[in-house]
Amino acid sequence: MAITRELFIGGKDVPAASGRTAEDINPFTGEVYATVAAAGPEDVARAVDAADAAFADWAALAPFARRAIFLKAADLLDARGEEVAELMAHEAGGTRPWAYFNVGLAANILREAAAAITAPRGEVLSSQEAGALGLAIREPLGVVAAFAPWNAPVILGVRAVAAPLAAGNTVVVKPSEDAPIACALLVADVLREAGLPDGVLNVVTNAREDAAEIAEVLIADPRVRAVNFTGSTGVGRIIGAHAASHLKPAVLELGGKNAVVVLDDADVDYAVDAVTFSVFMNSGQICMSGDRILVHESLAEEFTQKFVAKVAQLQAGDPAHPHTVVGPLVSAAAAQRVAGLIKDAVAKGATVLTGGGEPEGAVHPATVLTDVTKDADIYYAEAFGPVCVIETFADDSVAVAVANDTDNGLTCGVITENATHGLAVARRIRTGIVHINDQSVADEPHAPFGGVKASGYGRFGGRWGLEAFSNTRWVTIATQQAHYPF
Repeated sequence: MAITRELFIGGKDVPAASGRTAEDINPFTGEVYATVAAAGPEDVARAVDAADAAFADWAALAPFARRAIFLKAADLLDARGEEVAELMAHEAGGTRPWAYFNVGLAANILREAAAAITAPRGEVLSSQEAGALGLAIREPLGVVAAFAPWNAPVILGVRAVAAPLAAGNTVVVKPSEDAPIACALLVADVLREAGLPDGVLNVVTNAREDAAEIAEVLIADPRVRAVNFTGSTGVGRIIGAHAASHLKPAVLELGGKNAVVVLDDADVDYAVDAVTFSVFMNSGQICMSGDRILVHESLAEEFTQKFVAKVAQLQAGDPAHPHTVVGPLVSAAAAQRVAGLIKDAVAKGATVLTGGGEPEGAVHPATVLTDVTKDADIYYAEAFGPVCVIETFADDSVAVAVANDTDNGLTCGVITENATHGLAVARRIRTGIVHINDQSVADEPHAPFGGVKASGYGRFGGRWGLEAFSNTRWVTIATQQAHYPF
């Protein structure tokens, strides 16, 4: 029997005002896993009402009291590993290692947010007025609209709300239709159990056909003062435009077309292992996944032979199976989209080194391509699936040029045994993140996370996340009476 979940508004589980529901589909079986309430504009207004009403008390709550809630929530989430593994397998096709990774990192995001609550957030300023004291103080904005995606649902669901809440804001989150429980309702459950006051966090789930309207209504509400969105570049442009039209700041973490560069001084066996993880973790459905593998021509033959052999052994299929590496994509349509990219590339001259073929439902085999031409769609399009393209290069300048030949700029890996060489190359690649002697997929809760160009703007993580969801206010204290000319 399918699970039933309602909206989370004002600390209570409530149905949509219309009574409508939406189906949450298991991508591996195609069966209905859950039904969730399908919010309408009136439900969005209710959620913002609750968040706005809770704002003043939450912002004024003693920092140590707020910190205790986050620390308890982190421990509660850590204890839910098995529950999350089952949930992510059914809702998003996530494998067990991926689910447990989500739990661990999300719990640490909550712990980092707890630490940030009691960290210094201001400066003492000099003043031109005699005896005056100037202060620059970080203050919360109000209600924050958050949009959480399905692909790393617990990590990104927690990230969407942790920094805004830690800064003293209240939040209304609209989760993805593909994982509404894992990326929002589960997070709300954990924070509610940890003692988060009613109304501080609210969740509005929706039917897929209503997504655009719900997003627009939420962002347009005058009580919403900031927005964060993690997802595709196409939808991010729409969210960013809505936010800009209402003069609201936004943090947008969008798509990537990420390269992993294997320099001529790399350890080939290490590079093969690193690249395999980068490309195929979560079936390539990570914004940081390595789409393009750039290998120095002196290592190309050895790397390609070993990499293809390793990829060919990756088990694909049921996400609940303990040996599955490549689980289902989020839907059968997503698997067909990936298959279409591969077919287009082959028709334009590409060679399939392993994989390819037709997907089975939402499961697409791990695939490696080479000889991909620039007119192939996959050359510039984010694959967001278990496929990569190998290209070779003769020198560092060629590698840099190819890595930069994209509208995106999220992350990059530069694999080398020479850190000085790696840093010299990394500094020429235009991304918000780069990892030297490592691959492209990495996230730490205290680090600034975000991209450049079409990969978005703003940063999550550490003090940068707190700054994104707070304002700097100038405050002066006159310690003696001023003298005025009239």
